[in-house]
Amino acid sequence: MDASTPTGKHSNRLCGETSPYLLQHANNPVDWHPWDEQALSLAREKDIPIFLSIGYAACHWCHVMERESFEDEVTAAFMNEHFLNIKVDREERPDLDAIYMNAVTAMTGNGGWPLNVFLTPDLRPFYGGTYFPPDGRYGTPAFLDILKQIDLLWKTSRSKLFQSAEQLTALLARHGGSPESEHDVLSAGLREAAAAYLESAYDKTWGGWGSAPKFPSPATISLLLRGCTRESNTGHLEMALSTLRKMAAGGIYDHVGGGFHRYSTDERWLVPHFEKMLYDNAQLAVSYLEAWQVTHDAFFKTVTCDILNYVLRNMRDPAGAFYSSEDADSEGEEGKYYLWDKAEIMHILGPEDGQDCCAYYAVREEGNFTSHEPYHQGRNILHTSPKSDERVDSGRLAAWKEKLLNARIRRIRPGIDDKVITAWNAMMITALARAGFTWNIPEYTSAACKAGRFLREIMYDGSILYRIWRRDRKRFPGYLDDYALTANAFTDLYECTGDESWLKSAQTLTERMLDGFYDPEGKGFYSTGPGHENLIVRMKAFHDTAEPSPNAVAALVLSRLGLLFDLPRYLVLARKSLLPAAAMALRNAPGYLHTLLAADFLIDPPVEVVFCGSPDTPEIAAMIEILSGHHVPCKVIAWASDRQAPPLLPICAAKTMEEGRGTVYICRNGACLPPETTPEGLEKALKKD
Repeated sequence: MDASTPTGKHSNRLCGETSPYLLQHANNPVDWHPWDEQALSLAREKDIPIFLSIGYAACHWCHVMERESFEDEVTAAFMNEHFLNIKVDREERPDLDAIYMNAVTAMTGNGGWPLNVFLTPDLRPFYGGTYFPPDGRYGTPAFLDILKQIDLLWKTSRSKLFQSAEQLTALLARHGGSPESEHDVLSAGLREAAAAYLESAYDKTWGGWGSAPKFPSPATISLLLRGCTRESNTGHLEMALSTLRKMAAGGIYDHVGGGFHRYSTDERWLVPHFEKMLYDNAQLAVSYLEAWQVTHDAFFKTVTCDILNYVLRNMRDPAGAFYSSEDADSEGEEGKYYLWDKAEIMHILGPEDGQDCCAYYAVREEGNFTSHEPYHQGRNILHTSPKSDERVDSGRLAAWKEKLLNARIRRIRPGIDDKVITAWNAMMITALARAGFTWNIPEYTSAACKAGRFLREIMYDGSILYRIWRRDRKRFPGYLDDYALTANAFTDLYECTGDESWLKSAQTLTERMLDGFYDPEGKGFYSTGPGHENLIVRMKAFHDTAEPSPNAVAALVLSRLGLLFDLPRYLVLARKSLLPAAAMALRNAPGYLHTLLAADFLIDPPVEVVFCGSPDTPEIAAMIEILSGHHVPCKVIAWASDRQAPPLLPICAAKTMEEGRGTVYICRNGACLPPETTPEGLEKALKKD
């Protein structure tokens, strides 16, 4: 059934929503409301507590709680009688998610999704948690028992609940703003503090940091690769490359279809939580691309392209934008779409290839999926060992993958959350643009530009950048991450194509971001702007999550545009907005890695690269190939044209083609090397720099 047309005897107020996650709950017997003024007014009018449940379409445990509790008639009847029940898609409303996630984390020490919070009618939280089981287990009371206890306390001890809500709201207000920073701490010491932590927490056996569950950390990889490039630190290089190889060998990587699952439930990267998120794959594509730039190892290029090809094949809307996520479940079973029986592989590939393929991917008759779920018995998660590449040539491997993929396509696919999120699309545009530029793959560059035009022409109306689009309907004013990441992506599109319209659009969005989100006291950016409703706290996001810190990205794009346009004001604002998080990074580096990456543009002078000539000419293309083969993360690229007077960018002034030939200039810290007109000359100049 199409989630956009819910039917059934219980159709509720979510029927008119665009979010696939909300539409999944539109037939629950729970009388769900979307978060809107009508629902909030009704809670105040009835003087009843609000039960707020936040999740997202690809969240496995959100589906579990729906089946167990929200589809249960008895539980739903109690909820409807005693609470005003609101469902929120965290991807549509990150502002609500941030406030109430902070509240639950403060109350319980843990957070996650589904996020379930009880609020007073004036929206102050007083109790909450994540997944609540239908019966008491693991020290957690049954959900219905929690509901009954909250109802009893509301009727008999309301003053205590209000006191708790007041204290918690005050705590959120204190911690929702800027960390204090008394000194300018943007220095190489930031990088040293992060490196010390990463070395101590590194898993030498399986790669990555920490224990199970284990999440990919693209920012960590980028930081380590910068360290090895800047300081020739072989230890940093080994940590980064080993982690990337271990992840791509494990079950967290989709060996047949490409792309990465959300995270691994074990330390070995073997058993994934099977949903696939657009933002994860965008960031990981950049990580593997940068690893190729450092090593020129074809393995890293292959993984990068497999990620991007998966996204272009499975996650792209006909309009050119990209969908949000692919579910973990299909046919009611987690991971069913991705698991294999040995007999099935033997049937698809035949005796010889089937046996070799099963050996390559460690497929066993009895299965390798250790799980309490009966439907996982005898199933295999494909993964490889360090010696796998020695046994199979690339041609046979590609043929196996093609046949297995063709067979898998005939299965019932996991659900797709087909809403378009501006910030996540921006991250994928960056990945595609950089890959297309690095390896001269026009398909990637074209896809990046088409998605960029979607954001510029559909999601931006000349004054507001919108966050969500689904089926010709756009909703919700954009948040800080939408503005910052889109401006950053447009800057990437300019650098990779030479089309100045992208740079002008990037500056326009940056000015909108400064006008609407910047704290006038100079302490970074708020997550919400003037188009958003006033909530109990106006939050700032300095800490990294699975997505980059919006403040860090805002600082990065200010630094890049400040250098390109020679705008000292942008550079000053970038430094000011990084200072609060930089002070925290000295004490807790893992939570602020994107702050450290952004700070690199201000700690060391970036490299300025100016091309004179068209990127389509063979001579410029040859020099792009040389530049792309070097890992130079802190750089800006500009394109000068003899036809333009004066140039759009000051750094292009007086830079012309030498003797009518494509030319490149390399500058840093106010000093330029002699212009180069050959790939060999550029290679020497980059090594000299």
